[in-house]
Amino acid sequence: MIESTPPAVVDAVAPNATKTGLDIHDILKILPHRYPFLLIDRVLELKRKERIVAIKNVTINEPFFNGHFPGLPIMPGVLIVEAIAQAGGALLLTEVEDRTDKVMVFTGIERAKFRRPVSPGDQLRIEVEVKGWRAIARMIAVRMQGIAYVDGKKVAEAMVSCQLIDSSRGRGPAPDGAGAAAE
Repeated sequence: MIESTPPAVVDAVAPNATKTGLDIHDILKILPHRYPFLLIDRVLELKRKERIVAIKNVTINEPFFNGHFPGLPIMPGVLIVEAIAQAGGALLLTEVEDRTDKVMVFTGIERAKFRRPVSPGDQLRIEVEVKGWRAIARMIAVRMQGIAYVDGKKVAEAMVSCQLIDSSRGRGPAPDGAGAAAE
């Protein structure tokens, strides 16, 4: 196997600078997710509007292992799909300068397949490739194919669709007059 240097990526803080990957501090500047729902720990590769490779270190300390399942801890498949979406979200949000005013929302999950269980001690390698990218006024829609691996073996895959929308969209006045999410 020939080692190669990962491609340069846009710096999460300074869009004109380049880096070879994103560490957890960079990811926290890009994604709005926080513990216990932040499901990527590092970005190894990022090719703008095309592809991202991220890592999720799965530990026994994950809160979902208390109930899924006692005595046989298995990472829920839906959270593996969420990790795929978060990796894709990191790729999408690096393209947006005013990302603090935006939120990424799922619009679809297709062809999700789960091949092997993911357990404490595993390291998920999440590879996401953009299949479609559409930008219109105040909204970006993306369709991405994600595959998750453990030790080079495919554990899950899914086609995910999402939109980046203004965070004020869908909010209406709350009873006290302040803005509130409509859901």
